[in-house]
Amino acid sequence: MTQLLTPTFPDYELIDSGDFEKLERFGQYITRRPEPQAIWHKSLPENKWRELAHASFMRSSASKSDERGEWQRKPSMPDRWVIEYNYKNMHLKMRLGLTSFKHVGIFPEQAANWNYIYDHIEALRGDGSTPKVLNLFAYTGGATLAARAAGADVTHVDSVKQVVTWSRENMEHSGLDGIRWIVEDALKFVNREVRRGNRYDGIILDPPAYGRGANGEKWVLEENIGEMLECCAKLLDPEHGFLVLNLYSMGLSALLSRTALRQAFGKTGEEQSGELYFSDRHGKELPLGTFCRFSRK
Repeated sequence: MTQLLTPTFPDYELIDSGDFEKLERFGQYITRRPEPQAIWHKSLPENKWRELAHASFMRSSASKSDERGEWQRKPSMPDRWVIEYNYKNMHLKMRLGLTSFKHVGIFPEQAANWNYIYDHIEALRGDGSTPKVLNLFAYTGGATLAARAAGADVTHVDSVKQVVTWSRENMEHSGLDGIRWIVEDALKFVNREVRRGNRYDGIILDPPAYGRGANGEKWVLEENIGEMLECCAKLLDPEHGFLVLNLYSMGLSALLSRTALRQAFGKTGEEQSGELYFSDRHGKELPLGTFCRFSRK
């Protein structure tokens, strides 16, 4: 197992964490929001957090399981702003915004996977072909943009139309085009792709613990992940495909995802699994989900 530290990039920094909160800088703006994994104490005093934060998320309910709420903003804090992420010849621009579920439109710890995706697609393109990549539960499309920037034909699947619209904005901000957008339940989509006999050179999955499809289909991670991985195993190129799986649900380990992947795929090839994390300014290491990824050479 690997603890994978995502390097801080110019437009992102984890400033402090603790007491179930995190203080982050996205571009020139600093946000304060809940973080259930930050079980230790803050390093900076409360008055410093209040001074630094341009926007602070306040839950509507005292329940830690209810992520809904609203943002308290200083006058200088806009509704929307754009940040950049650069790696090799990949130059991404992503529009951020303050949502009612504490998210801002990017999971910065995923930058480690964006680099992995970019590198593997570059390697696949070495023979002159154009790799096909499928991004499931794709949210605002950071991984989609990385794959497209590397030269892949990308299919982006998410069940929420507004999120897909947001992803298209990010594509346009990044100067990219040619992405295939699908607003549909991810499990329904992969089952149909299997029936059609389609293949992909890369598959990216970022499934939530619980969700609803575009037509009300119910998704429960523990109940549905097995079928999802079995479908993906039929879709992935058996000789040189790569796969990236992320899990954010607390209590679900990297060992669990690795075991599930091995059962579904059999031959995985070069494999890596573990935790993604950021280190704040004070050296506290904040875990931000587990990952399992592999490539078939």
